[in-house]
Amino acid sequence: MTDLESGAVRRSYLSDISDERWVLVEPVLTAWKAKHPSVSGHSGGYAMREIVNAILYQSRTGCQWDLLPHDLPPRSAAYYYYALWRDDGTAQTLHELMRCRVREVAGRAEDPSAVAMDSQTVHAAAGVPAETTGLDPGKKSRGRKRGIAVDVLGLVIAVFVTAACVHDNQVGIELLNRVAIDNPSVKKAWVDAGFKNAVADHGRTLGIDVVTTSPPIGASGFTPVTKRWVSEQTFGTLMLHRRLARDYEKRPESSESQIYWAGIDRMSRRLTRTTSRWRDDLPAPLPGLLAT
Repeated sequence: MTDLESGAVRRSYLSDISDERWVLVEPVLTAWKAKHPSVSGHSGGYAMREIVNAILYQSRTGCQWDLLPHDLPPRSAAYYYYALWRDDGTAQTLHELMRCRVREVAGRAEDPSAVAMDSQTVHAAAGVPAETTGLDPGKKSRGRKRGIAVDVLGLVIAVFVTAACVHDNQVGIELLNRVAIDNPSVKKAWVDAGFKNAVADHGRTLGIDVVTTSPPIGASGFTPVTKRWVSEQTFGTLMLHRRLARDYEKRPESSESQIYWAGIDRMSRRLTRTTSRWRDDLPAPLPGLLAT
């Protein structure tokens, strides 16, 4: 990597995107850049790969935008592109394309036929606007609620972030709407008992069979629930990205985008068989994995 000030090659951070992973991301961002030329004709002072490195560094470490290392693009550049890609859907598009590739490599159809839905309440940081947060009466926790729908591989299909005081019914209904719009192939959804009859009724109007699954009778402590455990596992893996350990975003849309970027990081590593640490003994990527 190149140091921004001296032009010298900088040392890589553990969060940096590798050459193999960049092959997956670069075509989408190159096409985006070609469609969004600067009015002045300026190509920009920072390479798209370094912008992605800044976003992934912030996602993984949880630092503030203003505290990005000096050898990464500054907040003015990193957040500029992050916000653009959040608002025009580029981050979600990149996530969706990568998810389809992961499913294809796993021997599954690109479009899922079933999802598992769950919600998670997280504390909000001090700077988060009060009007976008609330108190979850069940968990006695104040902050925001994240709702996700994932496929059987645990890959995110839909995301909805709202105030923690919003009932799971509303979260479930919105998730079903987003699933139906972007993935009309989905015909079944597994949920927990927190999603009431209103969610099942709404699912029927969309052609989605909503099934409530519960732990075995008499089970105590944490017990993985058939079909639905993948959503809980996904929440666990998302928490490896410290930006998601608490909700720091002023806008719920930014919180949703953070989940997409965490998914992009996770899936690109999965496709290239790399871990979160640099190692010399990792297996090579699967044959033909990076083919377009």
